[in-house]
Amino acid sequence: MTEVPKESADRDPAERSLNFIEQLVEEDLAAGKNGGRVHTRFPPEPNGYLHIGHAKSICLNFGLADKYGGQTNLRFDDTNPVTEDVEYVDSIKADVRWLGFEWENEFYASDYFDQLYEFAEKLIQDGLAYVDDSTAEQIAAQKGTPTEPGTNSPYRDRPVAENLDLFRRMKAGEFPDGTKVLRAKVDMASPNMHLRDPLMYRIKHAHHHRTGDKWCIYPMYDFAHGQSDAIEHITHSLCTLEFVVHRPLYDWFIEKLDIFPSQQIEFARLNLTYTVMSKRKLLQLVNEGHVSGWDDPRMPTISGLRRRGYTPSSIREFCDRIGIARRENLIDVGLLEFCIREELNKTAPRVMAVLDEKPLKVVLTNYPADKTETLRIENNPEDPAAGERDVPFSREVWIEREDFMENPPKKFFRLFPGGMVRLKGAYIIKCDEVMKDDAGEVTELRCTYIPESRSGSDTSGINVKGTIHWVSVPHAVEAEVRLYDRLLTVEDPSEGDFKAFINPNSLQVVRGLVEPSLKNIKTDAQEGRIQFMRKGYFCLDPDTTADKLIFNRTVTLKDSWAKEQKKG
Repeated sequence: MTEVPKESADRDPAERSLNFIEQLVEEDLAAGKNGGRVHTRFPPEPNGYLHIGHAKSICLNFGLADKYGGQTNLRFDDTNPVTEDVEYVDSIKADVRWLGFEWENEFYASDYFDQLYEFAEKLIQDGLAYVDDSTAEQIAAQKGTPTEPGTNSPYRDRPVAENLDLFRRMKAGEFPDGTKVLRAKVDMASPNMHLRDPLMYRIKHAHHHRTGDKWCIYPMYDFAHGQSDAIEHITHSLCTLEFVVHRPLYDWFIEKLDIFPSQQIEFARLNLTYTVMSKRKLLQLVNEGHVSGWDDPRMPTISGLRRRGYTPSSIREFCDRIGIARRENLIDVGLLEFCIREELNKTAPRVMAVLDEKPLKVVLTNYPADKTETLRIENNPEDPAAGERDVPFSREVWIEREDFMENPPKKFFRLFPGGMVRLKGAYIIKCDEVMKDDAGEVTELRCTYIPESRSGSDTSGINVKGTIHWVSVPHAVEAEVRLYDRLLTVEDPSEGDFKAFINPNSLQVVRGLVEPSLKNIKTDAQEGRIQFMRKGYFCLDPDTTADKLIFNRTVTLKDSWAKEQKKG
C-alpha cells in the first residue's frame, strides 16, 4: 500500500513525537550506557552512486548524532575490490556534503584489514573458525533449507594448527580464487540460515583502490561490519530491516572476540513509488543506455536529483516527513515532488518561456514598429523582497500555440478570434485576424493592444478572465528544454522485469524561447532554479554553454501524473 505521511506543512519538528530509535537512544542515555555517548556511522559501499534511500540513512545517522550531541563517522565498506572505485568514493563524499552534513572521521573498512585478519586468527585459535575447501555449490548444499538443518562440512573439524597454516597461506597468495574460504563455526542446525557457518573470508586476487595488491583475501560484509563498528566504538549501528536476520551473527562475533559491544538497530528502508533503488538495477539502467548516466535527472540518485533541480533542504524535509518506521512501506513519490514544489514556490523567480516547436507569432498592429519598452515585472509574488526585473516588450511577441483556439469551447479563457486576454505584466490585447498558410495551419495572429491597459497602471476599465505568458520576438533567447517525467510507469516495479515498465515519455526535448534575463543565470546555484510561468519549475543544466541554454524540468506546477493515470 502506498503511504503519504500527513504531517502538517508548518509543524514544529521539536513537537513531533520521538521515533523508536530516538526512544532507544534516550533510554541508553538515561541508563548511562556508553558513557552517555552517541556515535553513529554512515557506511556505504563505494560501488555506485548514492540514491534517495541513502539520503534517508544519511539524515537519520547525522541527524541523530546532532540531536544528542554526538558524532558520525563516514566509513566506506570497501571489502570487494572488483566492484569498487575511487569515482564512487568521491561522489559519495560530495553527496553527503551537498546534503548539508560533515562527518567527524573518514574511515574505510580497508583501514582495518590487518586488525580484521588478527580477529580471524583469534577465532581460528579458539576453535571457532576453519578453512573450507568446499566449492560454492557444495557450501550452499551444506547449508540446508529454512525448514531443514544443514550438514557439517567435511573440513569443519580440521585441527587448529592446520587451519592457521592454510589461512596464512591463503593470505600469502598460494591458492587460486574460489579454492578455499574461511568459515565461522557457529551452528549448522540453527533456524537462522546466517548462523550456519557463514563465510568470513574469500580469495580474490584483485587490485584494491586503496591497499593495492597487498591483500588477496578479503573479509565478507558480515565479518567486517560489526568489527568495524566495534573498532570505532559506534554506539548505535543503524541498518535497514533486511539486516535483522544478520544481527545474531553481528552479536556472536562481538561476543566471541570480546570487543566493544556496538548495538545494531534496524529500521525500514525507503521504498518509493515509480522508482527502483537497487544499485544493481540502477547500474543496469546506466550500462544499458536507458539513461545518460548516474546523474541523469530521471535517476533517484542524489546526483540525479541535484541535476534535476532538487535542493538539499527539500530532500531533508522529505526524509523528515516520511519518518522512521519498523515496518516496510511504499512511500508516494508525490510527497518528494511536493517538498521541492513547496520550497520552489517560495524561492524560485517567475520568468516567461514559450515551450513550443511551432510557437504562434502575435503582431500588435497598432503598436509602433520601432518601439521597445521595458516592463517591470515582479520576480516572485510569494516573496516581495525578491524585487522586480526588466522585461522587454515589442510589437511582435511569441505565445504558445495551445493558448489560441480558432473554435474554442465554453470557458476557454485564452485567445480566440474576437477574444481578449492580458499578456502577463503587459497589456490587454484583442485578436482581430487569423493568418494561415496554404495547408490551413494558423501561422500568425494580428491583434490590437489597449494602450491604457498596461499592468500596474490600467485605466482601461476592461476586465478579462485570461492571462497568458509571452516572449518578445526580437529579444527571445533560444533554449533547449528537457521535460523529465517519472522513469517507470507502475507504482511498484518490484514484480517482474522492471525494464518492461520504462516510461517511453520520461524525457521529451522541446524548443524554448525565453526571456533575455535568463542569459546570465548560473548553473548549480539558487538563481539557476526558476519557474517558467504556467509550466513548472526548471533549473539550468550543467550542459549549458555560452552559446546554448539548457533547462531541466524539476517538477510540474501541480501533480499532473495522477490526473493522467486516471485518464488512462
